[in-house]
Amino acid sequence: MWLPLHTVCLRRQTVCRRSFVGAFLKSTRRHRGDAAACAFSHSAGLGAQTCKALLYRKHGDPSQVVQLENIDLPTVGAKDVLVKMLAAPINPSDINMIQGTYAILPDLPAVGGNEGVAQVVEVGSQVKSLKTGDWVIPKDAGLGTWRTEAVLSEHDVITLPNDIPLLAAATLGVNPCTAFRMLSDFEDLKPGDSVIQNAANSGVGQAVIQIAAARGINTINVVRDRPEFTQLSDRLKAIGATHVIKEEALRRPEIKDLFKTCPRPKLALNGVGGKSATELLRHLQFGGSMVTYGGMSKQPVTVPVSALIFKDVKVRGFWVTQWKKDHSNDGRAFRAMLDELCDLIKQGKLTAPVCTEVGLQDYSKALDTAMKPLISAKQVLML
Repeated sequence: MWLPLHTVCLRRQTVCRRSFVGAFLKSTRRHRGDAAACAFSHSAGLGAQTCKALLYRKHGDPSQVVQLENIDLPTVGAKDVLVKMLAAPINPSDINMIQGTYAILPDLPAVGGNEGVAQVVEVGSQVKSLKTGDWVIPKDAGLGTWRTEAVLSEHDVITLPNDIPLLAAATLGVNPCTAFRMLSDFEDLKPGDSVIQNAANSGVGQAVIQIAAARGINTINVVRDRPEFTQLSDRLKAIGATHVIKEEALRRPEIKDLFKTCPRPKLALNGVGGKSATELLRHLQFGGSMVTYGGMSKQPVTVPVSALIFKDVKVRGFWVTQWKKDHSNDGRAFRAMLDELCDLIKQGKLTAPVCTEVGLQDYSKALDTAMKPLISAKQVLML
């Protein structure tokens, strides 16, 4: 989600309350070019051992402020686990955090990355819910996943089955969860109903297509024009898209022909903002909802008065980080959602977005690529 938000850091909430982040960074040493893996043994006395991490000590251009460094690992406490990070994607929200423009910001210095999958390699003496070999993902934003190892509280992670594809596990905690909740929480969608979305080739967009298809829901998928539009359209249809159209098609009379075979959507999902969001609203059926989860155009959402008066549309917002926080005291909803998503993965109905696997030492190139427009492949750091 490319959100041009300039807000005060919520130092006492969610990300900023992660006191262990500072513990990792008390004694850091700049990376001196060695590409070896973190030198530590899975035994007692880990406090003197180090691992590699992508740190930023100030906000700014990721290519300028992110550095590969060695940081100390704290000792594994009674309720902690030592994990080996396996893979971690670079998401737009990660970039926004580094730039200092996201809604929540960690204390600096901070390790980048909010999503990824790790394997438990050691557990504390009082850990009950995890065991060695388990795959885990963060329960919330702010853990700093762009590193080779970490010592985390048992309660900061949640298990995934380790028989699903690695990239699917690494990219499960943000985009598929966002797609799942938006398809579940705002309109009572039945098989045969329709959803319209922009940014359809994004990570969220691809998850929306697949989850909707598994539920028998039509998707009208809007993407920006590009030289390889036909190839992109074919790829989205291959994963379940009902219709794939260009942005400008929303403003043409021919769009009415589409609704002769496909019902007008009950739900519109907006990850772009600006004119694109306004056009989505125009095509909602009476009483439908538009849910905004991102703003890649960095333009405000303009709601036509006629849509509010004559179509009684509802305009909502969604942020998966807030949803996780709201459900943090009772993990059953998050657990049930992950279980359903993993079942779809095992059935072949939900796959990871197109990914480019990048070694940690090539992080600078990966960051630059992640910030380019019209890039469909998600950059994933292989750790």
